[in-house]
Amino acid sequence: MEIVSRRQTHDDSAYARQKTQGFRRLRFEPKLEDEFREQQGYSNLGLLRISIVFGVALWLLFCVVDILIAPSDLLGLFMAVRAVVLVPLLLFAALLWRGMPLYLISPLTMLCIVVVGLGAAAVVGLGHSRDLSFPYEGLLLVSMAGFFLVGLRLAEAVLCAVMILLGFIAIELWAGVPRLQLLTNALFLLCGNLIGAVGGYMLEFKTREQFLTVRLNRELAEQDGLTGLSNRRSFDQHLSTLWQQAERDERGLSVLLCDVDHFKAFNDHYGHAAGDLALQRIAEVLQSTARRPLDMAARVGGEEFAVLLYDSEPADAQRHALQLVEQVRHLAISHAASSTRAVVTLSVGVASRLHDHPQENEQALLAQADRALYRAKEGGRDQVQRI
Repeated sequence: MEIVSRRQTHDDSAYARQKTQGFRRLRFEPKLEDEFREQQGYSNLGLLRISIVFGVALWLLFCVVDILIAPSDLLGLFMAVRAVVLVPLLLFAALLWRGMPLYLISPLTMLCIVVVGLGAAAVVGLGHSRDLSFPYEGLLLVSMAGFFLVGLRLAEAVLCAVMILLGFIAIELWAGVPRLQLLTNALFLLCGNLIGAVGGYMLEFKTREQFLTVRLNRELAEQDGLTGLSNRRSFDQHLSTLWQQAERDERGLSVLLCDVDHFKAFNDHYGHAAGDLALQRIAEVLQSTARRPLDMAARVGGEEFAVLLYDSEPADAQRHALQLVEQVRHLAISHAASSTRAVVTLSVGVASRLHDHPQENEQALLAQADRALYRAKEGGRDQVQRI
């Protein structure tokens, strides 16, 4: 059976594949897109809280400006518009501090941007109904906030900007603004939004690029370069996490420590290249055992492997271990230098955390699995021992 080396494990990475394919349309493949949006939701939460405070303060400041410059007969309408817009802003701010589902953050942010933009457009339209020189440039600030300050993706920011611009044009037509001035004002806002869109595109592109790079580097740091399994560092971290979760949920947790029998003799007889290919084939068998989301297969040493099985009782772990031993044997990798069999074999030590009789900590569980592995090797190898 021909084996393709997996030394270049990053070629199999979804992050590396996405970088190679590109994302000019600012869109990842579905799974990565969901991961990116979730990560952005968490990372933008602090920025959004600052932005909403700044937005409320700025909106209140414009109330003061209205008092100073608004026509006296329209001041009441100005304040009414400001008050109507202030309500969703304050509600959104309260939700941000009390906590809300991540999937609601983007739509509610867009709603606030549009409400603020249309509120500002209404104030401008009311002002233009009396004085055509009434300032309207503040609408551009709202659009820039959508592109840069509140963490919206480009498509979301563009949608908000278009809705605000269309609303502004409709209100200006209602206010009776001369067509030439309306066209000039609309072109000014359109050009400003185009500049914002270009800047927003560049910002999101770099953000997505950085996301892929960071995740790829993290993935490579947690992977064994030869087999593509998790490495020892990642295994230790995952074991600690699963131990805490198993304690909290009162679930079982099993560790399978595996050692390739007489592997040094295999390398001496067939060479290190053949040894690498043998480890890769064994790693594929181990990976097929750790199929569930919380399970893990790892290479923890030269020819040593480990499998973590969450919510696993001793009988289940024993069955998985026996299957591993049998499957490695059935790979039929010739091993003329072995004193156990004529093919490569595996010894496995099994230890399980029982929710009603737990060990002291995860290291104690690991030590039990190590003792079980020692028994398997001392008992003739190519077998499973359990403590």
